[in-house]
Amino acid sequence: MDLITFDALRSCHMGGVRYLKPETMYAHLDSIRAARGVIFPAYWQLNSLLYALRKPVFPSEASYRIGHDKVEMTRCFQAIAPQHTPYTLILSHTPSHAERAWDSMGLPFVAKIPRSSMGEGVFLIESRADWGHYLDRSPVIYVQEYLPIDRDLRIVWVGDAIVGGYWRTQSPQGFYNNVARGGQIEQGLIPLEARQLVEHLATSLGINHGGFDIAMVGSHPYVLEFNRLFGNQGLAISNVDLEQRIIDYLHRHWGEEDQPLHPEGGRRPPTAA
Repeated sequence: MDLITFDALRSCHMGGVRYLKPETMYAHLDSIRAARGVIFPAYWQLNSLLYALRKPVFPSEASYRIGHDKVEMTRCFQAIAPQHTPYTLILSHTPSHAERAWDSMGLPFVAKIPRSSMGEGVFLIESRADWGHYLDRSPVIYVQEYLPIDRDLRIVWVGDAIVGGYWRTQSPQGFYNNVARGGQIEQGLIPLEARQLVEHLATSLGINHGGFDIAMVGSHPYVLEFNRLFGNQGLAISNVDLEQRIIDYLHRHWGEEDQPLHPEGGRRPPTAA
């Protein structure tokens, strides 16, 4: 399969893939037009690839659009799984809305900056000082109920199936379960309720590449967010071959392979532009 990738690290072991630096995209328009599809473009490339060049992309457009902004993501979750979405207020950033949010949420509560990752834009609000600190940094008001958990689940969906998952225990500093903020990976049974929720979310929204963060309160799962691009530390422990899963999925959905996936039995890195 003739593919273009704009992310060498996430496709370095895939055969039949040519790597282009994102900033050179417009110098390689003929190559892009001739390719079967494009994998892992940057967000800013989407409109040109989808609407001007009419090329299919992986991850899906929904994975990009919904995963780009926590506000839009949460609104989608509220629409298709309201009982599995923590109580959330999303308001424009005005003094009256700040007071409304403060009065509506019992302490502690969680506040988020819509476009952030690795736990960097997530705040535990326990006081007026915490609230003011958050308001100084976020362009909108996005607050959620605090769930009584000391760990959460990362469940990875690739293509049309769950390919792995693991628990993330709380970091020594407390509150954060993100591995980037000190959370620890722990292998264990992934509850059926959590797996069913991820399958419902991904298939309903058209997401084909995402790491879903799920909190279990008793036996009830809540979706916190999903990340279009996610770390694979926990999957590496389980020996999950993400690149092979992606290629298998693309062969099924984009057409038959026209050459061996790994020529001569080996793994071929992308060709540099």
